[in-house]
Amino acid sequence: MSIAASWPDAKASSLWEDVSPRYPFNDPLRGDHRVDVVVIGGGYTGLSTALHLAQAGYSVALLEAREIGWGGSGRNNGQVIPVLAGAEPEAITQRFGDTGARFVALVRDSAQFLFDLAAEHGIDCEAEQAGWFQPAHTPAHLSVSEARCTAWAAVGAPCEMLDKPAGDRLLGSGFWHGGMLNAQGGHINPLMLARGLAEACKRAGVQVFEDSPVSSITRENGRWAVSAGTGRLHGETVVQATGAYGGPNGRLARSVVPLTAWQLATEPLSDALQREILPARQAMSDTRNDLYYFRWDARGRLITGAAMMVPVSVTNRLQTMLRARLLRAYPQVGPLRFSHIWSGYVGVTPDHFPHFHRLDTGYFAATGFNGRGVALAVSAGLELAQLVGGEPDVALPFSDLHPIPMQPALRRVARGALVYYRWKDRQKP
Repeated sequence: MSIAASWPDAKASSLWEDVSPRYPFNDPLRGDHRVDVVVIGGGYTGLSTALHLAQAGYSVALLEAREIGWGGSGRNNGQVIPVLAGAEPEAITQRFGDTGARFVALVRDSAQFLFDLAAEHGIDCEAEQAGWFQPAHTPAHLSVSEARCTAWAAVGAPCEMLDKPAGDRLLGSGFWHGGMLNAQGGHINPLMLARGLAEACKRAGVQVFEDSPVSSITRENGRWAVSAGTGRLHGETVVQATGAYGGPNGRLARSVVPLTAWQLATEPLSDALQREILPARQAMSDTRNDLYYFRWDARGRLITGAAMMVPVSVTNRLQTMLRARLLRAYPQVGPLRFSHIWSGYVGVTPDHFPHFHRLDTGYFAATGFNGRGVALAVSAGLELAQLVGGEPDVALPFSDLHPIPMQPALRRVARGALVYYRWKDRQKP
């Protein structure tokens, strides 16, 4: 196929869309329905919440504005990473106390939970639990990896440090300097996971409605009334899980900064190269702020990606930049061609923590996974379901909602932070 760059607000013309089996479209919401819980958002958080609520005996309806997996859950790189992007266990527990300790355990076990859930429900999502490796991009950054590995190993995570020779063997490259390996990580086809979760939801009794953007959420006679298209849902509880794509609550949408992340897939590479590069097929992303990250897919493509400061001539500039990165790390690949370029939004919060909110009586929300939503959002869905069920000590650190001042302008400014991050990545030899 010819390369076509898919933008976050457009229909996802991604690798995952091209290689995944066709999915039967679910009808839009029509008419009035009464359920126990209304879930808004057909990504990992909403799907997992709906599934676990239905399994607990609740009647559930799930509304998706576009298609299942249309947002970040169906567009991401597919790396399953059981750590946060910007905080270690001690900082989490210091900030959130006993809830923080439970949240640390949730993060620690999130990759295993995802792979187990997919197996339990027979979801074919090209899952490979081959581990996640975070190599140090300079010798000085090896101390960052050591500190992270020590911190997570202390709370029971299966982390180990690899020195440079061992890291080189795992990566098939001498470009990095050793790093942290977490054996529970890995990678998936993210769109197939989202669609598989939707099918599991339907088998459990969830009513799934697509092409149903929510226009209003109001309180009527002690219940919530959620309007979408020509239909209305009436429920005791609402869970909003729309992530970086906003959704019907404007204050919630303005509490995160949606940044565009681009993904690229090479054409299938030779069996010989697949035996040389990441030969055990781990997912990897390094210690840079502007990450180098690579993984194999099920058809022998290397999947990588990057952010861009200026969204102009994206197709050509991304190919030039990512081809150069691959050749620095893996010069044996030789001339490269990319078959797919696509993008999606990543929800970034000012404190780099995911945010969970009680917006009103019986109205909960989750957002801002900061690039760690593949594993964590699925686990968070179980916790949200338990919260709805009356469990008082869930493993989610709830906070007040604080919209970001001048958030639309900040979205443009945030792209410029890449200049600073790339400069910072070069400071430690």
